[in-house]
Amino acid sequence: MNNRRNRPSAPRRILVVGPSWVGDMVMAQSLFMALKSATPGVEIDVLAPSWSRPLLDRMPEVARAIDLPFAHGELGLRRRFELGRELRSGQYDQAILLPNSFKSALVPWFAGIPVRTGWRGEKRGWILNDCRVLDPEQLPLMVQRFLALALPAGADLPQALPDPLPVPQLQAEPAQVNAAMAEFMLTKSPAILALCPGAEFGDAKQWPAEHYAAVASAHLNAGGQVWLFGSGKDRPVTDAIVAQVAAADREHCHNLAGRTSLAQAIDLLSVAGAVVSNDSGLMHIAAALHRPLVAVYGSTSAEFTPPLTDRVELLSTDIECRPCFQRNCPYGHKRCLTELSPTRVIEALKRLSMPLLADSTHNNMIL
Repeated sequence: MNNRRNRPSAPRRILVVGPSWVGDMVMAQSLFMALKSATPGVEIDVLAPSWSRPLLDRMPEVARAIDLPFAHGELGLRRRFELGRELRSGQYDQAILLPNSFKSALVPWFAGIPVRTGWRGEKRGWILNDCRVLDPEQLPLMVQRFLALALPAGADLPQALPDPLPVPQLQAEPAQVNAAMAEFMLTKSPAILALCPGAEFGDAKQWPAEHYAAVASAHLNAGGQVWLFGSGKDRPVTDAIVAQVAAADREHCHNLAGRTSLAQAIDLLSVAGAVVSNDSGLMHIAAALHRPLVAVYGSTSAEFTPPLTDRVELLSTDIECRPCFQRNCPYGHKRCLTELSPTRVIEALKRLSMPLLADSTHNNMIL
């Protein structure tokens, strides 16, 4: 009989069911860090969509990434049962569920994990035997809600949370960075400004292409280079940005949208001198890489899921209708974004000490 659970020297094993969005998965690293701090020998496996592997591979706290082979919204009851049975061999002591959905609780239940911890939601209280009731006013930030699940039930919240909160720290390996740079024929000099102009959520989070182009042009005029990141869906906006840059500068404007894998995007962002981004997954990645970051907010706000870094400037307008949290502007004007001028972003980059070439007098740094 296997008595591993009775051996006091054996490390605890925890299965975390991860979130389904890039930014949320980045913030989940704070939970992993807290678990490691509380029990240094703990082994943490993460059950999550396969796209998240590049992120989890860059989190040293994670022992193993396990693919969750379901489409968004798919129940797949039989396949969840089979996956749960397979995971029984992992002999996990606890499962921590970050999504609040009913279906996310099924695999740990089928796996027979003795402690199943999560927030109450979607009538799943009978599946979770450590079901917590969330007070949103006590825990206004998503990262706080993740971290609270690492604490014992009944802990005094928010006072029991770590102080300061652990912040994500993705680790890019130099060999992988160099391989990505070689594949796309990139160099670390002159100074790199990374632009992330896409937003999966919707158009109401996208700062206008012409504003991004103005910031890109200012940096290129100063002698720097610009790298543009995004998925294939973001290619139209990155193409529009490049098209508005002076023809003579385009050779220093590298449009990587739709060309890199997520892993390559992470590694390349790790060497950027600064990043300008909409509220997006790439924004959270840049923050976790601790790159100087200017985050531009339109229909959303930073009150629930801010970038977790101290090297950041958060920019928004104060018009009366924002934040509306809509995918598309209800009024059709997008003033929250159009009225946020490129000058504000350029000044924010200066405050973040964006490394740039000196001007011809060598007395000032220019952008």
